[in-house]
Amino acid sequence: MDRLKGKVAIVTGSTSGIGIGIARLFAAEGAKVVICGRRQEKGQAVVDRIVKDGGEAFYHFMDITDTASIEKLFADTAEKYGKIDVLVNNAANVALKDGRVDELTLDMWDAIFQSDMRGTFYATKSVLPYLQKNGGGSIINIGSMASCSGDLSSTAYACAKAGVDKLTQYTALQYGKQNIRCNCVRPGLIVTPENEAHVPQALKDIFTSNIMVNRYGCPEDIGYMCVYLASDESAYFTGQIVTVDGGLNSHVSTVAQFRQLNSRTW
Repeated sequence: MDRLKGKVAIVTGSTSGIGIGIARLFAAEGAKVVICGRRQEKGQAVVDRIVKDGGEAFYHFMDITDTASIEKLFADTAEKYGKIDVLVNNAANVALKDGRVDELTLDMWDAIFQSDMRGTFYATKSVLPYLQKNGGGSIINIGSMASCSGDLSSTAYACAKAGVDKLTQYTALQYGKQNIRCNCVRPGLIVTPENEAHVPQALKDIFTSNIMVNRYGCPEDIGYMCVYLASDESAYFTGQIVTVDGGLNSHVSTVAQFRQLNSRTW
C-alpha cells in the first residue's frame, strides 16, 4: 500500500464523485493528498475520512473557473509540502444534457469550455513550474467517453473533453524530456453515491447491455487507473488516452441488439 509513498498529489474536484474515489485511493497508497473544490464542508468531510483511515490530506478551496484560485492552490500546496508530484485535473462541469448544435447558445458553449477546457489548460500551465522544479511529475487529465464518437446531445461537453484529449498529447510531448508525464483517463458510466438516485434504471440497462463486464463503473475503477498513472510504475507511459468503460467503446455498436436476438450475425 505504498505505491505513492512520499508523493504530494492534488486532485481537483475531489469533494464529490470520481474525485473522492481517486483521492482516497491516493491516500491509501501513501500520498499526501490535497482535496479541492468549491464546497468546503464536503471537502473537509473527505479529508476527515482519509485521516480516519490513516492517510494524510487537507482541504483547499478552488474554483476551476477562477485563475487566481488555481494559482493559490499550487502556491499554498508547495509552501505546505515543499513540492508537487501529481496533478489530477478532475474538476469539470459535467452538463451531460447541454444539447444539440442548434439548441446551444454561445453562453452555454462558453460556460462548458471555461470549466472543462480552459480550467484544465490553466491548471496544467500553472503546475508546470512546480513539476519542473521537482525534476518531473505526473499530470492526469480526466476526460470522457463522450469524446469518442458522436451522440444525440452533450455537444459542448463532448467537444471540450475532446480538447482535453489533445491537450494531454501536446503536454506529454512538450514536457516529456523534463520527466513530466501526461495521460488522460476517459471514464465510462460511473455511478457514484451522489448520482445513483438520478441515474434511471433504463439508462443503466442500456449501458450494461453494451458493457463487456457485468456491471457499470464506480469511482474506484477510475481511481485505480489513476494510482498507476501517478506512480513510478508508469514511468514509461505517457501521452496516452485510456478509456476505462468496461469495454463499452471497444466493440461494434450493434452487439446489444444482436444479443437480444440471440444471434451473432444477420
